[in-house]
Amino acid sequence: MNYDSDRIDEAVLALLAAFAFDDRRAWKGFDFEVMNRLYAMGLIDNPVGKAKSVWLTQEGLDRGRQCAERLFGEASASAG
Repeated sequence: MNYDSDRIDEAVLALLAAFAFDDRRAWKGFDFEVMNRLYAMGLIDNPVGKAKSVWLTQEGLDRGRQCAERLFGEASASAG
């Protein structure tokens, strides 16, 4: 099946932001291509390396939280 890569990127960013810790750090257990696209957009720091976590930029955290609220927020669940 083919998936919309923009929507996948949005969902992954939402998950990274929803589970961020230590201010803007998140576990990076997602597809390498998705993480590379988020890095290219300036939403996370470089995901390449041995570290198991990645820093979200401030823009990445802000956009990720907006996406998380829209996709996973309680208000969106009751509206659907």
